[in-house]
Amino acid sequence: MLPTRKTDFWSALFLRLIKRRASRSFKKVDILPFEAKPGHSVLMLCNHFSWWETILTNMSAADSLKRRWHGMMQQEQAEKHWYLRYIGLFSIKKGSRELLASLSYAAQLLNDPLNMVVVCPQGEIRSNHETYITVEKGVQKLIEQIKAPCQVVYHCILIDYFESFKPSAYIHQFDCGIAGECTFEELKQRVNDFHQQALQSQINMKH
Repeated sequence: MLPTRKTDFWSALFLRLIKRRASRSFKKVDILPFEAKPGHSVLMLCNHFSWWETILTNMSAADSLKRRWHGMMQQEQAEKHWYLRYIGLFSIKKGSRELLASLSYAAQLLNDPLNMVVVCPQGEIRSNHETYITVEKGVQKLIEQIKAPCQVVYHCILIDYFESFKPSAYIHQFDCGIAGECTFEELKQRVNDFHQQALQSQINMKH
């Protein structure tokens, strides 16, 4: 497993760069109002539809949640994009013993209330139009190892064009409760209930 080498300097520089990139690629990035629980780390479960999650979840961490961003990346991608470890990425290798080490490492990060860890529960890139979010069992194994207060947040990114030539990104965030307070089945139901709520809100979105 490749651990993060996160530094505040590179994280701040990366944030400035990605905000510029987002302003060129999107008409707007609308992070809908949401506040994290004080004194809690944040386990963010994000719908996985592209590389944009790395950029947009970083923006949510800084502008909305006020937490230090960390995220998982497949081992081969982490080796290829080694520089991303300096902004908070660490590796995970599915189907190996290193998977458990990565989950344990993520849990350790979440024992610090200033930290946030992004997990894409679907485990693979899916269409942004998915109506059901699969939550893999690795999420459960991660939650079981968290020892300190941690808020689970479902972070749903939805893309729409409406009348513009450029897309807009709308970020919906929902409180799924405290890690370990509900069963895994209940957590999956909460994620999908919130996903449906986000889709409905998107239909009614003012633009």
